Formats: sequence, structure tokens, C-alpha cells
Amino acid sequence: MLKSRLFIVLLLLPVWSAAQHTAAPSAKTKSLQNLRQQLDQYTQLAQGRVGMAATVLETGESVSIRGDERFPMQSVYKFPIGMAVLHQVDQGKVTLDQLCHVDKSEYVGRQQHSPLRDSLPNGSDIRIGDLLRYAVSQSDGSASDVLMHLAGGPMAVMAYLKSLAIRNIRVMNTEKELGQDNAVQYANWATPTDMVSLLKALQQGRGLSPASRAFLLRLMTETPTGPNRLKGLLPPATVVAHKTGSSGTLANLTAATNDVGLITLPNGHHLAIAVFVSDSKADTPTREAVIANLAKVVWEHWR
Repeated sequence: MLKSRLFIVLLLLPVWSAAQHTAAPSAKTKSLQNLRQQLDQYTQLAQGRVGMAATVLETGESVSIRGDERFPMQSVYKFPIGMAVLHQVDQGKVTLDQLCHVDKSEYVGRQQHSPLRDSLPNGSDIRIGDLLRYAVSQSDGSASDVLMHLAGGPMAVMAYLKSLAIRNIRVMNTEKELGQDNAVQYANWATPTDMVSLLKALQQGRGLSPASRAFLLRLMTETPTGPNRLKGLLPPATVVAHKTGSSGTLANLTAATNDVGLITLPNGHHLAIAVFVSDSKADTPTREAVIANLAKVVWEHWR
């Protein structure tokens, strides 16, 4: 009887040992858990809803928070609009040097950001390449509306995104419409995960020619907007091609403080990251610091 019991114990011992080995988290799992804990600490400071997704494009390593939830884009949507216009350039329908007449009636309201309107109050003939620079680099609302019309309107932009298998980004309204009704911004949304997918498409050259891709990346790298967001806590020499988005504050609630982009890591890999801070009660420095700290945490994790 004793021998039989001993045999059973010895027989079960390898199974028990294997179960114990399987249950122990791997170093990679522990590392990801630690990363999530660090990210969660900063999202709580926003006093609102924070969504983010980040992927190292060369390795596929990724992390997300509310990655499949919808967030208002605000001016981030000028990034997909810019891609759609450059696709028109690639198809030979327009050229960057082509002049486009901009009438002053097309300008957004005075409360909205528009260097184009401020510098040329009576309207003018503008190169399409310059309109892209105004819209993407300077986040100009008037230029964005002209470009959306040039691309064929919201449905044409959406069709372009669909051709890239991007289904969770919605471009539905003009900047002028966004400025007239605070609620409209929520109809122009993106999920962090699909915004990262669009950044991945840009980096990999899908949907744009090499020349158009290089032009858009240059505009996104040269932008002066959002210095305290994705770029805020990274080393000064870090290359960041990004697009910001910001709403106004109504009843102490800020609907959108956003930044999405491609960060070049020290090892040459590319980090696609999208951060959306929505419906926040925190002040501007705090909201921007949340974005900067999230970017810093993932940069340090994968650098």
C-alpha cells in the first residue's frame, strides 16, 4: 500500500511542477504589468477620460489604455485629411504647386485658430502645398476646410481611410461647423488603436507615394504646436512627427487635449503613439503633462 501511494505521488509531481512553472509570470509579462502601472498613475491626474495606444512598429510590441474607445479628435483630424489630399496629388488630380483660390467667406470664426485668415484677411490664391503646411504644421482651421473640400468632402476622406483598412476614425464635419456647435466635435472621433494604425500606414508608406509621405512627415516634424505634449519630456534631439488637437473649455470641462505621432527611438525603431485626454477638469499644464509623461514612460520602456 505504501509503495502504491508513493508511486501516485511521484506520478503527480511532474504535473504539479509543470503547473507551478506555467503559473509563474514571465519577465516580459512582469515588464508589461509594470509599464501599465506607470501609465495608470499618470492617467488618473487628468480628471477625465484618457485613451492611449502605442506600438513599436518594427517589433509589434504594444500597450493601450481604452484603446478601442472613441475620443473627439479636434485638429488631429487634419492628419487624415492631409493624407487624403496628398493621395489626390499622387493620383495626378492636383499638384502641390497648384494655386487654389481661398475666399474670405471660407475662413473659420474669429475665435478659432487660423494664421491664414489673420495674414490674408481678404482671401488669396494659395499653393496647395502651402495650404497643407498651414493645416498640418500650424493647425489652421481655414486651410483644413479648404483642403477637405479639395479632397472631395468628408465621405471622400472616409473612403480613403477605408482603403487603408482604417474603420474607427470618423471625419464628418468642417472646422467651421466644429466652431459653431460644441457638441459637433464628438461626431469627429477616433479610437487610439486605429489612430496608431494610421500612423503605421504612414510610416510604412501605405496609401502615399514616397514623395508625399516624406512631405507629410516633414510637415508633422516641423510643427510648432504642442511642445509640452508628446515632445515635452523627451530628449531635445528626439525626432517627433506629430499632430495635436485641442478644444476650448466649457463649464470647466475641456473636451479634447490630444497629440498623436511617430517618435524615433534611440535604436532607430519607430514608436507610433496616440494620446487623447477627453472631458477633463484639469488645467492645461496638467493635461499636457499627462500626455508628456505617457510618452516618456513608453519611450523609456522601449528605447
